[in-house]
Amino acid sequence: MTATTPAAPLLVIGNGPAAHQLLDRIRHFGCQDPVTVLGAEDTPAYHRALLTSALDGSLPAEAMELPPPPGDTTIHTGACAVRIDRARRLVHTADGGVFPYSRLVLATGAAPLIPGLPGLRTPDGEPAAGVAVLRTLADCARLTDPAEMAARAPVTILGAGSLGVEAAFALALKDRPVTLVHPGPWPMDHLLDRTAGTLVCDRLAAAGVEVVTGTPAASYAPGTLTLADGRALAAGTLLLCTGVLPETGLARAAGLGVRTGIVVDDRLGTDDPLIHAIGDCAEHRGNRGGSLASGWAQAEALARHLATGARGVAAARRVLRPRIAGPGLVVLGIPGSVPADETITLNDPANGRYARLELTGERISSGVLIGFDRAIATTTELYVHDLPVPRDRLSLLLGRAARVARKGPVELCPDSVVCLCNNVTHQDLTDAWHAGARKVTDLATATRATTGCGGCTRQVESICTALASTKAAATGS
Repeated sequence: MTATTPAAPLLVIGNGPAAHQLLDRIRHFGCQDPVTVLGAEDTPAYHRALLTSALDGSLPAEAMELPPPPGDTTIHTGACAVRIDRARRLVHTADGGVFPYSRLVLATGAAPLIPGLPGLRTPDGEPAAGVAVLRTLADCARLTDPAEMAARAPVTILGAGSLGVEAAFALALKDRPVTLVHPGPWPMDHLLDRTAGTLVCDRLAAAGVEVVTGTPAASYAPGTLTLADGRALAAGTLLLCTGVLPETGLARAAGLGVRTGIVVDDRLGTDDPLIHAIGDCAEHRGNRGGSLASGWAQAEALARHLATGARGVAAARRVLRPRIAGPGLVVLGIPGSVPADETITLNDPANGRYARLELTGERISSGVLIGFDRAIATTTELYVHDLPVPRDRLSLLLGRAARVARKGPVELCPDSVVCLCNNVTHQDLTDAWHAGARKVTDLATATRATTGCGGCTRQVESICTALASTKAAATGS
């Protein structure tokens, strides 16, 4: 088939969260040009960060779908782009489709990294029998195959970053025997110190997950993962959570600049002035995206540039909320990445709670909190909006600190994101409230705020209270 749009549209390759954000924001900034999207998966756009919620059954796949994009937007699902013809400004797809573009945006994401472990691949390069990854809804469906679930076939997970930890909790919740293998000293050791890592290990053990740390894997044969110390672990399924690599094949084949990711400048442009890249596939000033927040920041910047000509990418405030059993865990920024003027630590091992905040000036530069749910809500809000912390540090960590008076939630910019998991803004919540969603549960139904990790619940409650107070004052009731 051949695209029949009279004027070549803005063409986006990729239909993930970063691409979806671009579609929304480009209309927000007033651009009404036609847009065509090529998505390789046979599904509407969905929130990839919630995959483990589908894995444990707490969210059906349809609940993860992102809303249809606004304006003159045509979406082709199951359309896998295979070649960019820069001279003719055309993109070819695997099914023979040919799509013209006026400008092209690569939002191709990242692919699971399969390590060079003996036995993981067949001689023709395909994953060996029993080897699985978790990057798409189709991957999720394979991991929850009814026959495998009924047989309680053992799953060994290789890699205990945030995805490996989430997957371990999710599969254990479905009554699968789970072993989590990690070469580091504790799970998520690139982000957590020993104290926090030990608490996560304790939570995993309580959920029934066997945690094996400090020993790398040596080889794999279908049904068995062998460790460097000679131990053999049963692996009906070997789930690889060993990181991702940017999808750069299209860009590289088209002659665009690629290092680890597709190299982009402050307008998210490649070395072809008509081609841009955002999200996990892009590399900006030597930094790969790798987080939802950075993908959204890039989408925001590119939308503004395409609509108004402005350039510049705002630094993303990285917030990681792994979905684990029990009270919450949050990682703000990258602990230890910048020198701290002050470090605040509160350790309560008897109750499985721990907090460590690093401050630069009076603002949070990074932090880890586990078990202090009220403090997680407050500190996340302070960090995301770059607000000063109160002088009573202990009250802050205990969740008893007063709200920051000079910038409460109803005074935030309307475009401020409140629910990071579902990209729900303050304005979205305000509009839904005025449309009749007056309770947190109603707002969750209307906007899906609070339905991801739940870390925004307190802020959504505050917005409800503030809007109700404003209405009461206006009506004299």
